[in-house]
Amino acid sequence: MFHGTYTALVTPFRDQRVDYDALEKLVDAQIAGGVDGLVANGTTAESPTLTHEERDEIIRVVIRRASKRCKVLAGTGSNSTEHAIAATRDAEKLGVDGALIVAPYYNKPSQEGLFRHFTTIARATKLPIMLYNIPGRCAVDINADTVERLARACGNIVSIKEASGSVERVGELRRRLPESFTILSGDDGLTLPFLAVGAIGVVSVASNIFPAEVSALVRAFRSGDHMTARQMHARMLPLFRDLFVEPNPVPAKTALSWRGAMSAEVRLPLCEMSSENQARLRRTLEEFET
Repeated sequence: MFHGTYTALVTPFRDQRVDYDALEKLVDAQIAGGVDGLVANGTTAESPTLTHEERDEIIRVVIRRASKRCKVLAGTGSNSTEHAIAATRDAEKLGVDGALIVAPYYNKPSQEGLFRHFTTIARATKLPIMLYNIPGRCAVDINADTVERLARACGNIVSIKEASGSVERVGELRRRLPESFTILSGDDGLTLPFLAVGAIGVVSVASNIFPAEVSALVRAFRSGDHMTARQMHARMLPLFRDLFVEPNPVPAKTALSWRGAMSAEVRLPLCEMSSENQARLRRTLEEFET
């Protein structure tokens, strides 16, 4: 169901309001760059700071602008199962192709609690679901046993965005899950290693800025041109590193602002990059683009 390059879209702001014109241009740039899908209202979108009305309107705008040229997923996860169900049903009504649902954060549920959380959501919607495992943000890990249970229990849980940072985990998931269940990297810098052990794509932050390059890396590997993929990975590695020198999506939005694509604005508790890190990111971008 989900494979290739998906861009975790940033949310452009101007004067602390969502800049929908800039969002539409960003969608066009992603599709022109060859991405396979877009994720609205994910972590990179600063979703915790968006109002309910903004989240719905962002989905509407992205779907309308994409106009079936690629798939559109919506981040609908929450640490409240009922809130996640409501958000997923809203996104389903708006016409998304699937839901990206992060593990519950802050509550720190057991593996049984995670299983019940995700199965309850899955049974409340017809949308295909991509699980999102990112223990560094959620303080809880969806372990391989639980992912396997979920894949068997719910036919619409079909994919996982794996951001545990573990190549071994991806290999274990691939060994235990049916081929129809897809694994996507949740870390740009680990895309190539993850592909090598069974992932089939990436949910990328870097592709906000370089959609063609990230898409080309994934396509090269999947077509069997591993040497080209390795060379592209090596060239992009400094970029993957420095786009996370401060909390995501601050560096990505800063880079996009230098291109004139949008304001660098973020919402508190995020703030602008330090001058030192801005200089570092500029150097990295200049080296990459020369």
